[in-house]
Amino acid sequence: MQQVILCKLGEIVLKGLNRRQFEQQLIANTKRRLKHLGEFSYDCRQSCLYITPLVDCDLDAVMLVVGRIFGIVTYGPAIGIDKDMTALQHRAPDYLRQALVGRKTFKVEAKRADKRFPLTSPQIAAELGGSLLEAFPHLTVDVHAPEVTVMVEVREQYIYLHGGTHTGAGGLPVGSSGKGTLLISGGIDSPVAGYLMARRGLELHAVHFESYPYTSQQALQKVHDLCSLVAGYAGRIMLDVVSFTALQERLRERCDEAYFTLLMRRSMMRIAERLARQNKSSCLITGEALGQVASQTIGALGVTNDAITSNFPVLRPCIGMDKEEIIAIARKINTFETSILPYDDCCTIFTPKHPRTRPNYEEVLTNEMKSNLAVLESDIQVERSVITWQI
Repeated sequence: MQQVILCKLGEIVLKGLNRRQFEQQLIANTKRRLKHLGEFSYDCRQSCLYITPLVDCDLDAVMLVVGRIFGIVTYGPAIGIDKDMTALQHRAPDYLRQALVGRKTFKVEAKRADKRFPLTSPQIAAELGGSLLEAFPHLTVDVHAPEVTVMVEVREQYIYLHGGTHTGAGGLPVGSSGKGTLLISGGIDSPVAGYLMARRGLELHAVHFESYPYTSQQALQKVHDLCSLVAGYAGRIMLDVVSFTALQERLRERCDEAYFTLLMRRSMMRIAERLARQNKSSCLITGEALGQVASQTIGALGVTNDAITSNFPVLRPCIGMDKEEIIAIARKINTFETSILPYDDCCTIFTPKHPRTRPNYEEVLTNEMKSNLAVLESDIQVERSVITWQI
């Protein structure tokens, strides 16, 4: 009898000739994430990742990490039993005892990936179901809404038995789609945007703009904490903290107040693109949602985009969401309570009373020339750190 964690792959199985690359990326990510929890062997076959503990480990802690690894759609502990129906019926009651004691209803589902096995899937389910009813006479079978679903999978090497699965993080393995640079503020939206793009396989490089002494050390710590929470899914995040105070003070002194936020955003985008290219990122990621604030109207977004190179993509995964949808995801990934801590970030200071929602492009350029930000942008101070996940 072999203890394993059986992980079902999702979108990866639809890949063609490059499918093996996605599987190898998933294995590499999983190895790195589980390294501190013990020794394991890893094997991808038949649309599954098999994680086999080689030494005793904290299975609950392992399961918690596996549930946050992108590329896995369902997962659960299982045992591998020799491909013999008698052996299965003998082992199943002891292994499933904890799952079945105290429950009233169950059903057995069987999948026969190895068609050489002599019994069909319905026959396997019926025979094992009968054995479990003998061992646990308090149970009854309910095929529509059982409290416990016992899964039997006949695969190449073993019959795998488990008492149900958990929903995984889904998506694609982090790193399989390249690297993206996330502009992270400390609010609700940008951590959600980072999570969504990591789920699509992007490794995250984050850039945060701080405005000390107008913003506090607690505000900066909040960003570190948010990155750590997102890294619980993304694996790890390189964070660049940019000192932005001098640029904001220059804009406050020289530009029309109505254009302050737009010019600030344009400056951020130019700096972020430069850092992204240095770190081999292929795109920028923002948490902008259409119409949410004045700087996120169609006109304002167009002016913001124009600040960077035309062929450098800007991904906005929250663009069509309303605030409640974004908050729901933030709650799911546990960033919401941190995001709403009452510490100002650089986007909330010097906010104009009447920002332009329909900016005049010529006036934007005129105000930008008056502000003369180029030298300040080239002299920015960057503090870099690597944020890893927290459980």
